Amino acid sequence: MSEFVICIDNRSNPASLIVGKVYQRLPDPEAEAHHMLRIVDEDSAEAEGYLYPAALFVPVELPEAARRALFAARTPTP
Repeated sequence: MSEFVICIDNRSNPASLIVGKVYQRLPDPEAEAHHMLRIVDEDSAEAEGYLYPAALFVPVELPEAARRALFAARTPTP
């Protein structure tokens, strides 16, 4: 699965997820075996992300420039 996903449904977590927003997916084979994804959500203070049902997202492949921009936005500046 892609390293990035787009939220397509936030009804169960409107404060944590934004429909149409691209989120980083963190590897978690155990969670994925249970149809869950580990996502870095709006509470980006939690570096290990949170688990959400996989059905709330669709995978997306991003151009390299977009990947760099998303990673830069998540990296705090000193």
